[in-house]
Amino acid sequence: MKHWLAIVLALAPLDPALAQLRTIPKEAKLGQLRHLQDMYVEIDGKPRQLSPGAQIRDPDNRLVVPTSLAERAPVFYLVDGMGLVHRVWILSATEKAKLPPPPFPK
Repeated sequence: MKHWLAIVLALAPLDPALAQLRTIPKEAKLGQLRHLQDMYVEIDGKPRQLSPGAQIRDPDNRLVVPTSLAERAPVFYLVDGMGLVHRVWILSATEKAKLPPPPFPK
C-alpha cells in the first residue's frame, strides 16, 4: 500500500501538465487570422467580431489578448450562436505540419 501512495505522490506534479494538453474540437474551422482593432479580427480577409469572453490561445495554449496577435496566423476557430468568433487556437508548427495541403486552383 505504501508503494502505491509513493507512486501517486510522485506522479502528482504531472497532473497539471496533463491538463494543459490541447484539444481542438473537430468542428473548428481553419482560417488565417489577423487583428484589426479592439474586438475585431479578420479571418480569411473578412472582418469578424469577437464574442464577449472570447478566448484566443497561442501555440503553447496560453491565453492572449487580440492586440498581441502576429500580423497573420493560421488558426482553428469556433463561432457562437450569434456568429461571433468565440474560441481561437493559433496553430503550432507541429499542428501546421499535420494540415493537408491546400487545394490547387484548376
